[in-house]
Amino acid sequence: MTCARFHRLVSSFSVLALLIGLAAPRAVRAEASWVHEQPAAGDFPLAPNGAAAPILYAQGDFAVVGIAARDLAGDVAAVTGRPPAVTTNAADVHGPAVIVGTVGTSATLDQVIRATGFDVSRLQGAWESFVIATVAHPLPGVPEALVVAGSDRRGTAYGVYEISQAIGVSPWHWWADVPPRHHASLYVSAGLRRFGPPSVKYRGIFINDEDWGLEPWVAKTFDPERGNFGPKTYRKVFDLLLRLRANTLWPAMHACSTPFNAIPENAALADEYGIVMGSSHAEPMLRNNVGEWKAAPDTYNYATNREGVRAYWEERIKTNGRFENIYTIGMRGIHDSAMQGPKGTAARVRILEQIFADQRELLAQYARPSPEPGATGAAGPASVPQLFCAYKEVLGLYRGGLKVPDDVTVMFPDDNFGYIRDFPQPDERGRAGGFGIYYHVSYLGAPMSYIWLCTTPPALIAEEMTRAYDHGIRQMWILNVGDLKPAESDTEFFLDLAWDITRGQRDRVADYLPAWAARQFGPEHATEIAAIMDEYYRLNFQRKPEHLQWWLPKQPPRPSPFTPEETAARLDAFRALRRRADAVAASLPAAQRDAFFELVGYPVAGTALANDRYFDGEQSAFATDRGEIALATRLADKANGANAALIEQTRIYNDLIAGGKWRHIMSLEPADGQWKSFRIAPWRVPTFALPASAATATGPEIAREAGHFTRAVAGKSVAWSVIPGLGLTGDSVGLFPTTAAAIPADRLSAEAPRLEYAMDFPAAGDFPVTFYTLPTHPISVGRPLQLAVGLDDAAPRPVIVHARDGSAEWAQGVLDETIPVTTTIHVDAPGRHTLRVYGVEPGIILDKLVVNLGSKP
Repeated sequence: MTCARFHRLVSSFSVLALLIGLAAPRAVRAEASWVHEQPAAGDFPLAPNGAAAPILYAQGDFAVVGIAARDLAGDVAAVTGRPPAVTTNAADVHGPAVIVGTVGTSATLDQVIRATGFDVSRLQGAWESFVIATVAHPLPGVPEALVVAGSDRRGTAYGVYEISQAIGVSPWHWWADVPPRHHASLYVSAGLRRFGPPSVKYRGIFINDEDWGLEPWVAKTFDPERGNFGPKTYRKVFDLLLRLRANTLWPAMHACSTPFNAIPENAALADEYGIVMGSSHAEPMLRNNVGEWKAAPDTYNYATNREGVRAYWEERIKTNGRFENIYTIGMRGIHDSAMQGPKGTAARVRILEQIFADQRELLAQYARPSPEPGATGAAGPASVPQLFCAYKEVLGLYRGGLKVPDDVTVMFPDDNFGYIRDFPQPDERGRAGGFGIYYHVSYLGAPMSYIWLCTTPPALIAEEMTRAYDHGIRQMWILNVGDLKPAESDTEFFLDLAWDITRGQRDRVADYLPAWAARQFGPEHATEIAAIMDEYYRLNFQRKPEHLQWWLPKQPPRPSPFTPEETAARLDAFRALRRRADAVAASLPAAQRDAFFELVGYPVAGTALANDRYFDGEQSAFATDRGEIALATRLADKANGANAALIEQTRIYNDLIAGGKWRHIMSLEPADGQWKSFRIAPWRVPTFALPASAATATGPEIAREAGHFTRAVAGKSVAWSVIPGLGLTGDSVGLFPTTAAAIPADRLSAEAPRLEYAMDFPAAGDFPVTFYTLPTHPISVGRPLQLAVGLDDAAPRPVIVHARDGSAEWAQGVLDETIPVTTTIHVDAPGRHTLRVYGVEPGIILDKLVVNLGSKP
């Protein structure tokens, strides 16, 4: 089947889903909150119709505990209009109080434990855990208290911010201008609530490719006195991370940005907030090479300048070793490039292993050991958290025999487009340092960048990250968020999974958008906002707005594979989506409209206008080719009008929203002439010829959404399961559990799971069948993605997906979000038959299958 016909099904399905609500998420469930406005027997009066309960913490507790306590006071005041007192002196407290403390560090909490027998045994030795409980008579003069007890400094802070979120303060209260709803009073239900430890130990974000958004905004709007990133900006980042229960930051590192550690106050502030600082795959030993390596670039070479490079690393560990860090070890080029010096795998492996030894010697000498509860604190490199990021060419070195010390976390990357490249193999999962993941929802690089809007569907994040977790990637998750805005929803979802991945994947995806919308805008509009965002992700998964040209840079322009009818259907779907978003915006209170524009309105309008611009321009090019000049002119005017409207929407974001707070944050792609080799061209009406009609004439077809099977039969140890919300045209299917072993070819008929699709064939013969798979990567090293197919009782035959990572097939696959593979089936006689699709091993995700009845091999 041609691309045009496949996309015809894509576009038609999108319109159908829009019309009959097939893609709408479930309604927001009415659940009683543990914080509410009307009191019940035994409730704790957090902010009754009088003064709010004071907040007490110990003077000797961690700095972040005081920060969180003061933030909670501000949050209660924002919700109720009544600011609680915050004190470290228990003698100042009379009546009900909020008591906040870290087990073993807070003298006040220790006093409560002694007086009441409050059980904190499950917190002792736990990582980042906390309880929130109502306690009677905890201190003299305090008849009742709401106690927040943390196992460590971040656990305590997370507990405090858990209350903030429960009273209605969004983690995005500042970063997306989400206002809290006013409540006349606040009461907390009696009882104990336990949280943690997290599913993933280190969870955080990477601010990256910040040249066109975050850095200009910081320099010109938020902190013009400094003119670049500094403590004022990072304080806001740290606040967000704690409210999202994250603990790790890789800071901004492009040449436009002041290196994080060039300002000593930054690291000290991170320590106050309890944030663990790290650095990216190209920045070993907390060194921002782009901004900090002052010698000639060719001297950043360990083979020829070992002492110079080592001294450069040593300087940083001396100054920052007293803080809680995760040290990236190894070496790449100054920016995102391969290491200079040795050539070939063997030589690079040898020098990297020498680099490991030298770096670990420095860490043993200067770096603070892990603060994990129960850690011995013994000297030596194994006591210092470290990671080795096997990114790009480095992954080949790791698989080529590189020996990474056992206590070091090995971090695997995705392919920059949301599909994880590699997974721990069974014989390596026992390593003491465990494994991490580096994942993207924003990327500047080949084959084409996507750094304007965030369109990675939560369903893809859930599928890939759940698979990672199931395969033992549980030590560290880092998300490349680009400029952070407008990646708010995906960032929260990723970190939410990292905090607690135990709930079922399918329920998690279906529940997330309604719950997220309710947190930001209230339950009244949550179902519709969630449905809008769900359709936004579906439409843009078919083609990202940054990829709305079908030729790669340096290639001659070529049209999309869409027919005029398909184009019209796609544009209708986007325009309908924009109308729905506009209707919600008009119905919201004025105080919520800035947040809605940032989180929903601009992304929806931006992608709708980007599609209008491109496809009206493409149809203008076709009209010109046909000699229909008047029509071509009208269509060109429409395309340029959409471009003008897109510029205006962006101006509104930058200049008007929140009173100009976000001026310079949003830049259309491409924002300038940099990195031309992997960015779309600046907008102009394209010029190319109308594609030949013969290209789409392939005859009748039988098409099936993968999730629309007639019957599913489970295998001996694995089964096909529907993955809701993930696919170009509907729900896809994958094999679960993903940890199951491959089924040998000679046992497929007896042991493999299968999907059955009943089909009516008009004639006998051999017919091509094309399977459209998502561009996932194999789980087992050295084995390709594959499935097997058979008609009726015919023996299953393998179907192998050939799309090597980095190949032209892979590049086209991640832009199209599908990799097609075609085989043939033999039909003995016309009539009803059953096409059977067998699962061979997990990893492959099937989206659609199409039998071409008009083309015989």
